[in-house]
Amino acid sequence: MTADDDLALRLTRRLQGATAARSSAVLPLTYEQRSRARLRAHLDDGRAVGVLLPRGGTPLRDGDRLSDGQGEVVQVQAAPEPVSTAESADPVLLARAAYHLGNRHVALQIEPGRLRWLQDHVLDAMVRGLGLAVVAEEAPFEPEPGAYGGSPHGADGVGHGHGHRHGHDH
Repeated sequence: MTADDDLALRLTRRLQGATAARSSAVLPLTYEQRSRARLRAHLDDGRAVGVLLPRGGTPLRDGDRLSDGQGEVVQVQAAPEPVSTAESADPVLLARAAYHLGNRHVALQIEPGRLRWLQDHVLDAMVRGLGLAVVAEEAPFEPEPGAYGGSPHGADGVGHGHGHRHGHDH
């Protein structure tokens, strides 16, 4: 982040639990942006903000609230972004697709009858090859937080935060 002089707010605190503070604005962020501890963004009212959270924390989720420490509170919103969605009434078919996507370490949103991932034509073709129809769309993306601390990356921002051999390179 550079040129902090034009920032309306510096959001430095992630509010935990139920708090009486009301949100004054909404901060729409993509999944990649919600996974970063430091970024420059714009509130829904156009004000520029800097997000300056401690590194190594879990990604922000839709509905999380951030504060500047001076009483200003904003609510995080999962912004629409290019995603691929597969729907099916067949749970085995969805489980098979989830297995293959997970084996590729793809961040995956899992809902009843539906899987969603960040749009990628190679993954789309793989899922189609498994027998599912894939629709490309713009929608909020809120993937599963993961079993290894909730971060899509290890502490260094590169790995995936757990140790075992996969038989393939990252």
